Amino acid sequence: MGTIIYIIGVVLSVIAVLDIIKKPISLVGKIITAVIVLATSWIGLAVYFLYAKDRLTKWFK
Repeated sequence: MGTIIYIIGVVLSVIAVLDIIKKPISLVGKIITAVIVLATSWIGLAVYFLYAKDRLTKWFK
């Protein structure tokens, strides 16, 4: 069971980072956001997908 949760977390992390890379924001903003999402594990993924995903372009213009 733990392996399945781990694999889901890795897949969601890759999806989040790829989504961050596609955003029209500065390189520094992309790096900062990707590091925060990856460093904070499930909490970072939840915050990114539920709150920050649509707001990144406003924050890093």
